[in-house]
Amino acid sequence: MTAVKSAWKGLRKPVFIPASIVIFALIAFAVIYAGTAADAFDTLKNAITDGVGWWYILAATGFVVFALYCGISRIGNIKLGRDDENPEFGMISWFAMLFSAGMGIGLVFYGVAEPLSHYVTPPVAGRIPGSTDAAANQAMELTLFHWGLHAWAIYVVVGLGLAYMTYRKGRPLSIRWLLEPLLGRARIEGPLGHTIDVVAIVGTLFGVATSLGFGVQQISAGLDYLGWVNTGNWLIIAIIVIVTGMATFSVVSGIAKGLKWLSNINMLLAAALAVFVLILGPTLFLLQSWVQNLGGYVQALPELALRTSPFADDGWSGAWTIFYWGWWMSWAPFVGMFIARISRGRTIREFVFGVLLAPTLVGSLWFTIFGNSAILRQRNEGNMLDEAGAVDTNTSLFHLLDGLPFGTISSVLAIVVIVFFFVTSADSGSIVIDILATGGNLETPTITRVYWTFLAGAAAAVLLIVGGSGSLTALQTVAIATAVPFSIIMALACLSLLKAFRYEVSAAPRYLRVSTTNGTSATDVPQPTTKRLRDLKISSTFAGLTPSKSGISTEPSDSHVFVAVHEVPAHAVNINPDTGAVDISEDSKMVDPLGGEVFDTPEFADSAEGHAQHAAAAEEASKESAATD
Repeated sequence: MTAVKSAWKGLRKPVFIPASIVIFALIAFAVIYAGTAADAFDTLKNAITDGVGWWYILAATGFVVFALYCGISRIGNIKLGRDDENPEFGMISWFAMLFSAGMGIGLVFYGVAEPLSHYVTPPVAGRIPGSTDAAANQAMELTLFHWGLHAWAIYVVVGLGLAYMTYRKGRPLSIRWLLEPLLGRARIEGPLGHTIDVVAIVGTLFGVATSLGFGVQQISAGLDYLGWVNTGNWLIIAIIVIVTGMATFSVVSGIAKGLKWLSNINMLLAAALAVFVLILGPTLFLLQSWVQNLGGYVQALPELALRTSPFADDGWSGAWTIFYWGWWMSWAPFVGMFIARISRGRTIREFVFGVLLAPTLVGSLWFTIFGNSAILRQRNEGNMLDEAGAVDTNTSLFHLLDGLPFGTISSVLAIVVIVFFFVTSADSGSIVIDILATGGNLETPTITRVYWTFLAGAAAAVLLIVGGSGSLTALQTVAIATAVPFSIIMALACLSLLKAFRYEVSAAPRYLRVSTTNGTSATDVPQPTTKRLRDLKISSTFAGLTPSKSGISTEPSDSHVFVAVHEVPAHAVNINPDTGAVDISEDSKMVDPLGGEVFDTPEFADSAEGHAQHAAAAEEASKESAATD
């Protein structure tokens, strides 16, 4: 009872209570209308696709542009932490963890099914006949499009925002603070901020529930395919209960003992499964295909990025592209928080290109191994489709493995991988949701983490059972629907972060080394001291940047000095036509949208902002002390 009271006290009630009510209401709606749920989900999915599908496609491509701009421009020089801080993890370890973040139930579920589906039934908008060489190439281009830069750019928006606002600016680890530069601290700490976190929690929970639903479908289908059980609702409930129990055990054990242990094992198992198919399958063909798939993806990306297919009526875009963008957005708080946590101390440029490129390359290799193997099998043997001539999403992976040596063993390995993905998704998803529900507290109570774990499992079970034969549609619809409000938050977060980045870039000086003599080697350059930088004087004309005694004043023994230069926009400069004196318009000076705010938290004290304020206070105190003496 004491633990419950302590957990309740630590929760942010204006976030926890509304989020729980909305989640229970959505689950209850599905149960009450279970008789017509399949039609209802299909109708809702079509309505969302027709109504906001264009927005999802525009937003996802906009996030790619945002990520690339931040990585290529001067914004990329900003460090996600203190300026003197080194990355917590080495490059290899960091890439390995990004790889683990990119792996999930979806990769196993769609690794064979998606490329094969696009090969057999390509989109009408592509104007390519199915089951042809051109269809095979397009199938891999579309698959990499869905799992490549666009997916990870969505994660970059949230991950970069959280890393910057928490590790550089010292804000709590919560989605609401991404909008502080745009809305101000007062609004962020009020009802509007609570609403933002509620939207993030609801979207994340149903995003995780969607992944769990896919996992349950594939586990039950695999067991049925092996002839061990018969698929049914009771099997679905049993699988969810067992795996949710495992996730609960992991939650209770803590991240260090539970989640980390499971993640490491899962990565090894997933890698073993991929290597198994690569070696025992058409190895040379797959290596050739990987290179071609990368080239085809790069070539097709500009055309696919804004394809909305307004003249097509096959529903392909809603079933695939729009669903994926909604699914990624609902997962963005989950994955974004993870990659933010492991990226402290890196520059924004390192963060952007590492997060965009490393998982995209890994994903391309994964889909090449499984997707091209399935397409080749279908071309040569024609046995990868069901009796109706369609792709069975649940069993296509097991069909592929069954045609390789040791098919039963590899199928069991695939089921184990899915189970571990199920556990790690439920575990880490509940932790992220709990952090949001407590206002950014990293040490959340075990009982509330268990609560979110059970709630995600319950949501997945309800969607699978009431969806019946259309359970895949139900899962896709929920992922798309819950991401609608969060997509707006993400778009505003981009504007908000750009506002903060723009100020920081304008305030950050560029250091120039100016020589007063010629021929001095780099090793002879004296290191700058605080006194030299403080006492350095530069004239108001361009003569101040030339090596002349009148232009630069420093200690006589110095042959080199360092100059901190701040760029000033032309419209902000006022020049007196009579005297030539230069001054800067006060109205044109940028205002720090995050400056001056203080938080009584360890995160703020350890952040770049906290250290800067502490140093400024110490210097001010030193001046006052000197004046008093």
